[in-house]
Amino acid sequence: MKIGIIGVGSIGSTLAKRLPAKGHEVKVANSRGPETIDADLLANGAQAVTAEEAASDVDALILSIPLAAMPKLAPIIQALPDETAVIDTSNYYPHRDDAIEAINNGQTESEWVVEQFGGRTIAKAWNAVLAGVFADQARESGDPERIAIPVAADDARTGEIARSLVEDTGFDAVDAGPLTESWRQQPGSPVYCTSLSADQVVDALARAEKDRIPPRRDLAIGVIMDRADDPSMTIDADYLTELNRLIYG
Repeated sequence: MKIGIIGVGSIGSTLAKRLPAKGHEVKVANSRGPETIDADLLANGAQAVTAEEAASDVDALILSIPLAAMPKLAPIIQALPDETAVIDTSNYYPHRDDAIEAINNGQTESEWVVEQFGGRTIAKAWNAVLAGVFADQARESGDPERIAIPVAADDARTGEIARSLVEDTGFDAVDAGPLTESWRQQPGSPVYCTSLSADQVVDALARAEKDRIPPRRDLAIGVIMDRADDPSMTIDADYLTELNRLIYG
């Protein structure tokens, strides 16, 4: 499959390494130009390009940028052929992103993104996995310790492509339903960055309570920021997983 990736942060960089290793033809871009992309991200065969080039002649375009930056990509997304699957990995954190009133008032992050793209449908995937877990805990299909990732999408083909690529990155893909239900995998939900199996993900999605998600998200951020102020404390994937399970569960 031909894949473009825009964004080389923690999730995007792992995608740029892992998908070529599974035989995909991958182009990767950032906001500063291809010459600024680290060579180690290209070790498995990914090609550094501009954002426009990353979106050209691809079967899937993965967006791994801050949610607040999505409107800047609207011209690129709206120019895509209908058959190109668009997959979003982003999350909304009010303390980090520009305040987005519609999301603060209850609109799902993914539906807001769709609006920024003029109605262009997307899938939401890889947003509910810790960067460290994603980088270090991939497993082959059938491994009893394989972690699962929820995937929400309105369009059946887009969802199928997203789930297939999640599987190729070393995680089980769970169909999380349409974008109207994607709040169930947003920060603060029981499934968010809690490293669950496929069966556990299904249960966690069902247990999510929409009104409780934002305060739980903010509580976790407060705990993490408080811990970050103490240089003697460690904030690693194991700590974050246990914290999320405690607060979000």
